[in-house]
Formats: sequence, C-alpha cells, structure tokens
Amino acid sequence: MHHLLHDPASAYGAPYQRAYTDLAATHRGRPVAEIVPQLRAAAGAALLGFTGADLIEQAQAISSGARYEFRVRVTG
Repeated sequence: MHHLLHDPASAYGAPYQRAYTDLAATHRGRPVAEIVPQLRAAAGAALLGFTGADLIEQAQAISSGARYEFRVRVTG
C-alpha cells in the first residue's frame, strides 16, 4: 500500500497518491492525452500496474475536476 498511499512512516519515496494529487491540482482542463503519460510515469515509479483504461479514467477525472475513487485489488 505504501506504493499507492503516502505514509510518513514509510521510507518509500514515490507514492502514487502524491503524484496524482499534484496533477489534479495543476492539470484541470488539460487534455486527457497530455495527462495519461504523466500518470503512466508516476505509476511506473510507484511500481503500480494500472491498465491503460485505468489511467485514462484517472486522467478524465483530473481533466474534468471530478472526484475519483481508487479501486485497488491486492493479489499476492
């Protein structure tokens, strides 16, 4: 979970939540096609395997300013 959510107690340095929040604050109204590569890079840095459809859905939420709820399935 420390790859997804910021945890001050964790030494992990690239949580996806921080990158998503930063993009949401700076990219509202921007094209989805501009946001997706940035989300993909953040997901890669956080070692998360979001699908292309997941990233597009997240980018649409950022672009429109809509709330977005992460749905995570942990396997393992």
